[in-house]
Amino acid sequence: MRLRAYAALLLFLSACATSAPSPAERASRNPRIANLQRAAVLPWTDGGRCVVREASQPWPVLVEKCYRTLDHDRLEFHDTTGRCTVASADAAAVGIGFCVLAAPEIAVGAVIVLGVVVVGVAIKEALDAYELRHAYPEEAGTSRGTKVASRQAEAQRKPRLKPEPAGQDWQPPVPPVPVDRTGRVSCEPVPVPHAGEDDPHNECADKFPPNRYPGMDVLVGGVRFDALQVGVRVLWEIKTHQFDTYSKFIRRREIEKELVQIEKEQDAAAACGYGYVIGVSTQAHKDALLEADPLLDVVVTGCKR
Repeated sequence: MRLRAYAALLLFLSACATSAPSPAERASRNPRIANLQRAAVLPWTDGGRCVVREASQPWPVLVEKCYRTLDHDRLEFHDTTGRCTVASADAAAVGIGFCVLAAPEIAVGAVIVLGVVVVGVAIKEALDAYELRHAYPEEAGTSRGTKVASRQAEAQRKPRLKPEPAGQDWQPPVPPVPVDRTGRVSCEPVPVPHAGEDDPHNECADKFPPNRYPGMDVLVGGVRFDALQVGVRVLWEIKTHQFDTYSKFIRRREIEKELVQIEKEQDAAAACGYGYVIGVSTQAHKDALLEADPLLDVVVTGCKR
């Protein structure tokens, strides 16, 4: 009975959403973010984890999935339009609160929150990560001049949290997204400072793919990659070892170590729907990797140490 009531309400509300979208929904170009912003003003007992997990669903479906995690003691629902009364004969079985909250347009006074709402931790993290990613928009230009102009314009818009150290590039703070999170949030690319101070390696990672976030590594699925290629969903691992100078024994050990790392990165990239490429400085290094695993996508960058 409850499932039939949910289905009837969702069909009714979806029809309303199709015929009369709200101004906020028309203005939003990203339904997931619109849902997160809408949910941010409500109190959630789980910190908003259910909302983040279901944010890509239509709003009525999100409400159906996460209604139980609301702090109902702090909410009052009023059917100001009378729509929920006629939505379904089984509306009472589901609850007037669900019907009012799931409506595509919430009239003023329909949902009253008691007390001050602190945005759920999970919702805040998801919104912060979205804003951080959009501080580094995709460079759609095909010419180098277009890319440079885009980077220069973006550099002027970057917030300065601290004065820049002389002679060093400014780097944005590490975003508040734990690297060991699971779920959809972890698949979003998050730029973080380069792991090491190997300048030739970092320069190669920035210029060769080229890197969507110059001067930064990127976290995807809780795994750090050297670069996310501009314009495509391809993650890169860059190797600038002087592989040709190693003895045969050291070469074998190096390849064994690299394969362990590559397998971990490949799995994370594939799980999140990204391609994965390994960039090496020499043909000998490429040949050694392909001999160990012919299915790898290896490119010779020619980057020097």
